[in-house]
Amino acid sequence: MYAPRLKNKYKSSIATALKDKFAYKNVMEIPKLLKISINQGVGAAVTDKKMVDTAVLELTTIAGQKAVPTYSRKDISNFKLRLKMPIGTKVTLRENNMYEFLDRLISIALPRVRDFQGINDKGFDGRGNYTLGVTEQLIFPEINIDKVSKINGYNITFVTSAPNDQQSRSLLTHFGIPFKKPGNA
Repeated sequence: MYAPRLKNKYKSSIATALKDKFAYKNVMEIPKLLKISINQGVGAAVTDKKMVDTAVLELTTIAGQKAVPTYSRKDISNFKLRLKMPIGTKVTLRENNMYEFLDRLISIALPRVRDFQGINDKGFDGRGNYTLGVTEQLIFPEINIDKVSKINGYNITFVTSAPNDQQSRSLLTHFGIPFKKPGNA
């Protein structure tokens, strides 16, 4: 049966490395990646309804799983926003889809970022989760540059079972996420 490369890497080497580093007594304590949530706000969707459809299609292509539109929760007259108006997209990846996306993000998409020095480690929330902001969708090779009408960014959230940021960072570093070195600010 097929298993993604990073899933096999977690089972064979990452879990044992984390167990040795943090001296866990029980294998259930070892942090794991639970899900990856990708979302995108489409502010231009207030004036052009087709923007959300395009964003859903692009996010579905990038994630390899059907994305869904998100809707506004209240009226805001200054932004010409009405209740239940589509204003963004989201997708939550788990299991094999999650590992496949993470593999493509680390090995293909992040190295395509201009002047890439590593990702900032300020995105931890104190509970072991990490959020990464990607400024343009063109870093993903699945996106056809000729069909892109507007450059949009994404928020990618890695939800882990780690109890704190130190253990979460260690888990993500073992997966191969390139954090900036302390001297490269």
